[in-house]
Amino acid sequence: MTGLLFGSFFVLMFLGVPIAVALGLAAVIAIVAGLNSSLIVTAQSMFNGINSFPLMAIPFFILAGNMMGEGGISKKLVTFVNLLFSRITGGLAMVAIGASMFFAAISGSCPATTAAIGGIMVPEMKDSGYEKTFAAATVAAAGTVGQVIPPSIPMVTYCVLANTSVSTLFLAGVGPGLLMGLTMMVVAYLYAKKHNVPVIKEKKSPKEVLHICLDSMWALIMPVIILGGIYSGIFTPTEAGAVAAVYGMVVGLFVYKELKWRDIPKVVCNSAVAASVIMLIMATVSTFGYVLTMARIPQVIAASLLSFTTNKYVLLFLFNIVVLIAGCFLNSSAAIALLTPILLPVLTSVGVSPYMVGIVFIVNMAIGMITPPVGNCLYVACNIADIKFEALVKAIMPYLIALIISLLAITYIEPISMTLVNLLG
Repeated sequence: MTGLLFGSFFVLMFLGVPIAVALGLAAVIAIVAGLNSSLIVTAQSMFNGINSFPLMAIPFFILAGNMMGEGGISKKLVTFVNLLFSRITGGLAMVAIGASMFFAAISGSCPATTAAIGGIMVPEMKDSGYEKTFAAATVAAAGTVGQVIPPSIPMVTYCVLANTSVSTLFLAGVGPGLLMGLTMMVVAYLYAKKHNVPVIKEKKSPKEVLHICLDSMWALIMPVIILGGIYSGIFTPTEAGAVAAVYGMVVGLFVYKELKWRDIPKVVCNSAVAASVIMLIMATVSTFGYVLTMARIPQVIAASLLSFTTNKYVLLFLFNIVVLIAGCFLNSSAAIALLTPILLPVLTSVGVSPYMVGIVFIVNMAIGMITPPVGNCLYVACNIADIKFEALVKAIMPYLIALIISLLAITYIEPISMTLVNLLG
């Protein structure tokens, strides 16, 4: 059964079948040929897989991120962060990273963060003395925090599958997201120092600083509204997504006035397409999971791993290797949906918190966004900077090493993730 399920899945993937379809067809083949069961369970399991209130947060957060990207909020964030870092060595690269961290608290998506900040910062960095490939690598790497700093679309997916609290995992993502940002800023500083990138010495008057702060206020309070509303109990994470979408539309239309009424149908359609891809994956992976459960594959894999070692630190290291490799070939939603039912029971059986498993999983998937061949953020950055994929892969290596170091710290130093959870959870 295991060979039939995974064999057909990988053959379909090799043939170029979309991941959602490959998951569903592999499950159908196993149901018909292996379980000798009725195909009605396919429809039932697909429906049950998406019949979840928390999953409604996904289309709302995608819509909110797109509204804010079109509405000029990313420009206001870049202008504000520029006040903090522009006069430091490597300051413009730090601005790109810092602005991405702010935008991550709005969009919940890595590619969206790279696209929103990259379109502004890559030309600016190039004109200021940075190599174009490094500028593109910076915005691609900075985009990885998009799914670590809450709100995060992959976190919602994981929590639905793991039956855990979305708001608690959101809290666990704050520390890791900040650590990733800081390590990338160190890389930016060392690069600028080595290549003698000139420092911007333009001074702004107190009046100009005040104007920028006030103009950016509507963008800056967005994360406060989302996260403050969740943790104060005013609304759930799903309701927070709806509030964020409405807020983004209002600010874009009436405050910054960069979002036009004629743009809204396009934004809604793009958001619907992006959300439907994730929902289809969640539906088909539910059928895939049904086969896994009926064939007791997770229990077999768990028993095999635990017979090898019961040391949770070794298992966490193996977990990182497996998920990093998966991230090279699968997008976040597919990898989380596929691997969570298999690997989560193994780690929780040796005392690892499901929230720690979740945050380590999410960070691995974020790193997967800048690892070939799938690396979505790499392709977005290539299009923005108009450079070859191979050149960007070479330029991204210092950031990739820094992020892997951050991953190991997050994996083995639990307070990085769990301090806020223990204080506020």
